[in-house]
Amino acid sequence: MKYAFCMTSLAWCLAAAPTLATVPDFPHIVTTGYGEAIATPDMAEFSVRVVQSESSAEQAKQAVDKVVEAFLAQLVKRGINREDIQSSNLHLSPQYNYPEKGQAELSGYRASRSVIVQVHALEKLNDTLDLAMQSGINQVDYIRLKVKEQDRYQQLARKAAIEDAKAKAISLAMGFDQQLERIWKVEYRQPHSQPVVMRNMAIDSRAESKGYQDSSIVIRDRVDVIYQMND
Repeated sequence: MKYAFCMTSLAWCLAAAPTLATVPDFPHIVTTGYGEAIATPDMAEFSVRVVQSESSAEQAKQAVDKVVEAFLAQLVKRGINREDIQSSNLHLSPQYNYPEKGQAELSGYRASRSVIVQVHALEKLNDTLDLAMQSGINQVDYIRLKVKEQDRYQQLARKAAIEDAKAKAISLAMGFDQQLERIWKVEYRQPHSQPVVMRNMAIDSRAESKGYQDSSIVIRDRVDVIYQMND
């Protein structure tokens, strides 16, 4: 049993080593605290794209530019601020036919441009997507649900992570009849947010997009702590 316990402890220490690489030379407990906060989304960001194929590069460019400019004009008309709109540069690529025999033949050009829009009122998301469809946009890359008070929820998640780390350390110390002395090291890495994302949706089948109204966002945090114990 003693041998098995040592091997288990060694495996656990090796697994924890990349997180807190500096290992102290005194008795200690390493804990990782996890916390989360649940938020209801109240805004959104989406990315849409127009893709057109024409016989010439200039025709393809003009076709996508016309759609994008029409969409941008409608967004501004509906009160969307210019700083909440990002439009990409033109992406143009030649298209080829590949006959069974002979060389590839140029068949035309494919052009695309994308637009990213921040919608600060979630109830306006469907209407804004309708504008995209009416303007000639033919692809939705993603819809990302967000929360305006991200920092407040992040702090709640971080507090929960700290309490989780403390509770684990106390429980472990008590379980092994030890006493905690002080915190020797705290390591924190800002986690990436986990927004609700709907990807690769067809512009003409948006009935499913209404599901965001009942969605929630889980905002997570984590903290790694080393506690010193009594010798």
